[in-house]
Amino acid sequence: MITRFPAPPPEAAPGAAPGLTRRRLLRNGTAAAGALLAAAPLSGCASSAAADNSALSVWDLFQGGDGMLMDDMIKAVSRGPRGFDVERTILDWGPSYYTKLAMSAAGGRASDVAIMHLSRLAGYAPGGLLDPFDLDLLAEFGVTRRDFLPGVWARTQHAGTVYAVPLDVHPFIVFYDEDIADKAGLLDSEGELAEMGSPEALLDAGRKLAEATGQKGILFGHVTDTAQNWRQFAALYAQTGASFTLPDGGPPQIDVDAAIRVVTFMQRLFDGRTNPNNLDYYGSIAGFTGGRGGMAMLGGWELRTLKQSKIRLGAARFPQVFEKPAVYADSHSFVLPHQKNPDPARRREAHRYIAAIVKQSLTWAAAGHIPAYQPVIAERRYAALDPQSSYADAAEVAVLDPPNWFAGAGSNFQNRMCQPLQSALLGNTSAEKAVRQMVREADTLLRQPNPVA
Repeated sequence: MITRFPAPPPEAAPGAAPGLTRRRLLRNGTAAAGALLAAAPLSGCASSAAADNSALSVWDLFQGGDGMLMDDMIKAVSRGPRGFDVERTILDWGPSYYTKLAMSAAGGRASDVAIMHLSRLAGYAPGGLLDPFDLDLLAEFGVTRRDFLPGVWARTQHAGTVYAVPLDVHPFIVFYDEDIADKAGLLDSEGELAEMGSPEALLDAGRKLAEATGQKGILFGHVTDTAQNWRQFAALYAQTGASFTLPDGGPPQIDVDAAIRVVTFMQRLFDGRTNPNNLDYYGSIAGFTGGRGGMAMLGGWELRTLKQSKIRLGAARFPQVFEKPAVYADSHSFVLPHQKNPDPARRREAHRYIAAIVKQSLTWAAAGHIPAYQPVIAERRYAALDPQSSYADAAEVAVLDPPNWFAGAGSNFQNRMCQPLQSALLGNTSAEKAVRQMVREADTLLRQPNPVA
């Protein structure tokens, strides 16, 4: 889908007819993306703004509620005498999005701005598919590295050069029914979910929630899912303090004992009795919103869906049960896809646009995402958001995928990690065998050359 957000027209002369605002829509999804890419061969993919070079072309993958929020943000920055003229192209989320982004950048005629998960940066920046940011330009428009958490900002760089500006941090967290959690005695004096602090405490919480619901305790949908098991494992593994390092060429540097400890705990937590072990993603959401469980482990991006239920909804960062706090997360970030001969004026506008949008991220927080731009976090209006502000500190301990070209959101790496973990949770293999398979899968990927390097 392509949507045009025109800048305000020049003020009409006296007696002239008022200017008309245009809003042009095409069918969304793969068909629109395919039409864009079919317009030119791989060596010269056409920009989505080719038909109108005055508009700043922006690619993203936000549909549904997220898409409407992004519309609102773009409309906000398109108003006023210095408003932007934006042509937004929405492509389907998934591996196809990143394939199309790579193809357009390889031809050097990509969009002016695009969204990328920060976890995918390592697959694009080293191969020259992204252009670096001019930090002086960003600073001119009021955005500097000091406006972002150091851990998040560190992942925007390749070889010391910044290739991304984060819009958000979207963590893997827990949602809970406040009434059920209160009945189970799991809330602190301020009505928030109490800290767990140990594996046994989380296991006990599951039992108490199951008793309070009369059905199940903690719900987690993972069957046939290509990311969920990895998200949970990655959070818990990082909490042990062990490193999950994948050096080019291998072998993987993974603490096998720590990994087995984590998978063993996951098997105990989802025992198939207190907490079911056989739910798929949508089954866990349906069970939680239907009152058949007191807590659900999901991404913060499910907030809008869960708020439509009748639950008195609470949320908290993923519980710390091992030695150090850590929460699995990713970040929607702005990048500058490579262009062979970028126009300096348009590139300047791209910097100005990105700076303006990140300052609008209070709107974006409605979707459950944590704004990466810290001045927004500091606003009273953000502190008043419930339950978003309850897990804002998750961004401070965010753990992303290993910075490898094959890893990140929607990647085959996540899928290959999930398969042995699923087998372990379903009781089809031992924790040790699952971890050994994960190490083998990682080693196989490390021995494959980066196709764009």
